[in-house]
Amino acid sequence: MRFISPKVDYAFKKIFGSEQSKEILISFLNAIIYAGEPVIKSLTIINPYNPGQVLSLKDTYLDVKAVLADGSIVVIEMQIASMAAFNKRVAYNLAKSYSNQLVKGEDYPLLNPAIAVTITDFILFTETEAVINKFRFKEETENFECIGGELRLIFVELPKFKKTLSELNSLTDKWIYFLKEAAILEEIPNSLGEVSEIKLALNLASQANMTVEEFEVIDRRGMILQDEKGRITYAEEQGRIKEAIALVMRQLKKRFGEIPAAISPKIEDLSLSELETLTEDIFDFNSLDDLLSWLETSR
Repeated sequence: MRFISPKVDYAFKKIFGSEQSKEILISFLNAIIYAGEPVIKSLTIINPYNPGQVLSLKDTYLDVKAVLADGSIVVIEMQIASMAAFNKRVAYNLAKSYSNQLVKGEDYPLLNPAIAVTITDFILFTETEAVINKFRFKEETENFECIGGELRLIFVELPKFKKTLSELNSLTDKWIYFLKEAAILEEIPNSLGEVSEIKLALNLASQANMTVEEFEVIDRRGMILQDEKGRITYAEEQGRIKEAIALVMRQLKKRFGEIPAAISPKIEDLSLSELETLTEDIFDFNSLDDLLSWLETSR
């Protein structure tokens, strides 16, 4: 048995946003938002996944949206690769979901809370090792709340999750493991299968339960997303290389004055790791001859 990756937005929508996904989504949201406590009892999935629409899907369709029993709106999104102003886009989508509840002339008391749950396959917050981070409006100095839980941002960073199957202790652990590792499973593990909602999610993710067309579309979408992620990673790497080259050239100029033109191409050919090493080794050089010797031995 093989499973599609929930990291692919089409697959994520199928698993968590189908007509039969209500119990799956309730369990998942309770795990992520409420640490496994059964706070959410019921919800309605808005604009559910429809296999017949998969060929013409737009990005906004791929968000999973639900209205909880108390009227709260939840928008859940899977993002495989970073992008410019990503945090602003998440904030914009949350604000839009909140404000779109009202039509012109309606009263503000009709507004219900809105929550954005964003799962990323990249590191977003380097300041913490926490896998789940939750945000709401609070006073900067004394930390008291301004609008309560009216607007909440919740992020799940999959690369930070390191637990193995045998280390899964909570419902939250099991759902995050499912998101991160489902595509490499060959069967439903007992520790996941004992949660009926995760077992159902794995059945929805099973390649055997898909039409050929549906699988091909999801597979193709996965390749497109991986290519996009690769381009972003390459662009980021190239940006870091340019910064490292500029730093090395500034250090050399400060230490030895004008640098001969013949040396510049040799430095530009260095990898990022070599450039980072050079920024440290420069302080051991007594002359440009030492630099040239270093460049010869580094290749």
